[in-house]
Amino acid sequence: MSMRQKSATLPGDGITAPLRHVTFRRIWVAGLLSNVGALIRSVGAAWAMTQMTSSADMVALVQTALTLPVMLIAMPAGAIADMHDRRLVSLISLGIALIGATVLTALAWLDMVTPILLLALCFVVGSGVALMDPTWQSSVSEQVPPDALPAAVALSGVSYNIARCIGPALGGIVVATSGAVAAFALNALLYLPLMAALLLWKRVARPSRLPPEQFSRAIVSGVRYVTNSPSIKIVLIRSMVTGVIGGAILALMPIVARDLLHGGAQTYGLLLSAFGLGAVIGALYIPEMRKRLSGEAAIRACTLSMGGSLVAVALSHGLILTSAALVLAGAVWMIAWVLFNVGVQLSAPRWVAGRSLAAYQAAGSGGVAIGSCGWGSLADAAGVETALLVSGALMLLSPLLGLWLPMPRVGARGEEAELLDDPNVQLTLTGRSGPLVVEIEYRVAQENARAFHNAMQAVQLSRQRNGAYGWSIARDIADPESWTERYHCATWFDYLRQRNRATRSERALEREAEAFHIGPDPVRVRRLLEHPFRSVRWKTITPTDSKTKSCSMRIPLAGADSRSFVDGR
Repeated sequence: MSMRQKSATLPGDGITAPLRHVTFRRIWVAGLLSNVGALIRSVGAAWAMTQMTSSADMVALVQTALTLPVMLIAMPAGAIADMHDRRLVSLISLGIALIGATVLTALAWLDMVTPILLLALCFVVGSGVALMDPTWQSSVSEQVPPDALPAAVALSGVSYNIARCIGPALGGIVVATSGAVAAFALNALLYLPLMAALLLWKRVARPSRLPPEQFSRAIVSGVRYVTNSPSIKIVLIRSMVTGVIGGAILALMPIVARDLLHGGAQTYGLLLSAFGLGAVIGALYIPEMRKRLSGEAAIRACTLSMGGSLVAVALSHGLILTSAALVLAGAVWMIAWVLFNVGVQLSAPRWVAGRSLAAYQAAGSGGVAIGSCGWGSLADAAGVETALLVSGALMLLSPLLGLWLPMPRVGARGEEAELLDDPNVQLTLTGRSGPLVVEIEYRVAQENARAFHNAMQAVQLSRQRNGAYGWSIARDIADPESWTERYHCATWFDYLRQRNRATRSERALEREAEAFHIGPDPVRVRRLLEHPFRSVRWKTITPTDSKTKSCSMRIPLAGADSRSFVDGR
């Protein structure tokens, strides 16, 4: 991407603008307390593991246990976020995390925690957080207006990193003075303010003309949208690569405190606080960076700085130099992940926001989880210095990925276009009637054939993102000006959803393709039903004789109509 392609700046009063909104402010403050508790627990869990075993592999697996659930259940969690009341889903998710934290506290109090049990309960807590994350992030757009969304996303990251400044240091003090059990208990208690804030949120639900998708179909729809969205795929790949490589700094920090700096739990807490302080500083510079640099240039600067920080941590044996390197690492880590997050949020329409964010979190957290496991094994085999040096070298090389997968330009969020009226039908259909076949006939001048075909490739991705499958475009060999676009939808309800999911930019693509149509008549649309004898409610007037049953299994829903392309098909 060219350096001249600038990203949108944060409006209003910059990063503090979303705090004007009461609901966002209340949940943000409660989330800050919850994040403090989570980081206190992380310090307790990581340090408890160092006391139970000297294996760097097992210590690194604590980070894996906390982040792996995001990769495993992110897409189902995103589907749940898009299908159900996000406030209720958040409360249930917090309940799961609270149960896991409470059980961990009780077992630690009874001195019954083993390394495997600690990892298992960290996984339970991580599962609750993983279920909540897509709901949490996709609900931000319901708490602030669209122009404040980038700032709200950045503030969510600031909340976590303010907590990272306070939580680890506080966690180190708590563990050093009262033991890991106190850290686990504080984690459980600090979930309660967030639950109270969510209970006070008077969420306004947007009614839909159609019933929610089935769970399995919702997951398939999310996967289909992501796989047919080039901009989101690029962000997912880049975030996963960054997570795999950069996960070393998070996974090996306890080993750095213990082996390189010869410190204890308080040293580990100070290192995490330095990283968190850097992240807060980085968040403050996000508006200016988005104003001055393109997305690709910003990510390149972040990864190069991160690589240098990793090398410095590996070579340093002093607390001050290591802390300084971690401040820089935290700043660029924060900036990179906010840019990835905003890139996904502003690329996905509201109907699939939870699933798109879930895919992003699965890629990022999955990368950190996989990387943590790998870096722990390398540290066991070759030492923590070698593992960090290798990670730093790979991070310095990672900007080369931008030559093939440059970060997409981020603009305004793709808002849904106006809802369309349902097409007229002459069969009595149910929501499950289908599959449906849509055929759209165009006439295009032969000299415009190549340009029309290229325009239809963009239309193809739009159709497939929104629920169509089996898309094709064909040219009549006997009449070269005649073209037929064809695609399927699984059911009648799926077809109605597909028609109304298009964003304004996608409708613009359709109008661009329609502009190639020539002739006195508009574009011709035919909607056909496969397997009609099994998928409609037959009335007594419906012919059912053997001659009718032996005919073709595709019939028009309402014959053929000729209407504007932008009716959504």
